[in-house]
Amino acid sequence: MVPGDCDLLIVGAGAAGIAAAREALSLGLRVRVLEARDRVGGRAVTDHALGSPLDLGATWLHAAQSNPLVPLAREAGLGLLDHDSVRDSRMWMGSRWATPDDTKDYHEAERTWHEAVLVAAARPGISLAEAAPRGGPWDATITHWEGPVIAAAEAGSIALSDYLATLLNGSNLLPREGCGHLLVHLSQGLPITTGAPVRRLLWGGRRVRAEGAFGAVEAGAAIVTVSTGVLASGAIRFDPALPDATQAAIEALPMGLLNKIGLPAAGEDRLDLPAFGGLERRLDEGERAMTFVAWPFGRDVLQGFAGGALAWELERAGPAAMAEEAMGEIRRAYGARADRALRPERAVASAWGADPWSRGAYAALRPGAAGARQTLGAPIGGGRLRLAGEAGHASLAGTLAGAWLSGAGAAREAAATLARGVAA
Repeated sequence: MVPGDCDLLIVGAGAAGIAAAREALSLGLRVRVLEARDRVGGRAVTDHALGSPLDLGATWLHAAQSNPLVPLAREAGLGLLDHDSVRDSRMWMGSRWATPDDTKDYHEAERTWHEAVLVAAARPGISLAEAAPRGGPWDATITHWEGPVIAAAEAGSIALSDYLATLLNGSNLLPREGCGHLLVHLSQGLPITTGAPVRRLLWGGRRVRAEGAFGAVEAGAAIVTVSTGVLASGAIRFDPALPDATQAAIEALPMGLLNKIGLPAAGEDRLDLPAFGGLERRLDEGERAMTFVAWPFGRDVLQGFAGGALAWELERAGPAAMAEEAMGEIRRAYGARADRALRPERAVASAWGADPWSRGAYAALRPGAAGARQTLGAPIGGGRLRLAGEAGHASLAGTLAGAWLSGAGAAREAAATLARGVAA
């Protein structure tokens, strides 16, 4: 059974839930966190099956200069590397590697692409695909990168206004021990009960009551930090139902998908890729591809990324499909050398779409649904209930920083509500 009642109930122990709990405790509230999984971290988990840390979910601390997790990681003595300072990507052109002149052309096309997208912002309600240039030799490659790879969704299903609002600035830092490890560290000492999925949340009275196999917990207010995919699935039954505006916001923020795979090296061959070297491919219109980061921190693992529709298709095809797709992509450039250099039978991969407590990687805003992120985080029931997480952050959506700031902000607002006696 879960320990007794509290001031603030937090549902979910990912980045938003951990941040909310830390903030609420610092404000003197009695807190209880209920987590459905048997671990903390949510969509950030560091796997060690290949003998070294491998993040299968959140991987970078984006926008490092303003990211609240960066000073916390440094205070904990965790190593952080500026990934941008060591990036060294190779681009496969279909029959050869890109030359320096090809790379120069790519960067020129990238500037032109972004300029065109900014100009298109004057057209309200359109998608990123409608704004993106087409027909140039690099346009399909750039659109694929900005859509499925970065935003975890196809460009046609992403609101242009949201894409522009959530562009990230600043450095991208890699925690040596992993983002999942960082969240585990930051959760230490918090009143978290794992293996405790909330099945019903009653918020219509003066207090909030959570029910599940753990029993019941009552609180003056609650913060629910689960993904929009979980909210849309009905895994938690809200009683009464969430307001229409909140429901509409959830529907406007469906989960995109970005899955990751670790392919261990078979021997000494590192495919002529340096540590942190990127491996990409130029695409024609309609093509999809996986991208790769080689041997991070000198480890013997090649990391692969599949996003958007490709990621959903690979999940539906079964556990081996991700490794097969990754090897097929690498063989395009390396032929049979890829099979000698890598051991796909030992690969470790994520499957966030099939995970019942995630149902995707992070939320992409549908075209024409401006304001949904703000609506998602608006107080409900006079402040007795709030939804928090990456989906509700207007500028850092899809990141650990966005989830953390959303959770901490919700905790401060809940504390103010409780102090006023509205939810007491």
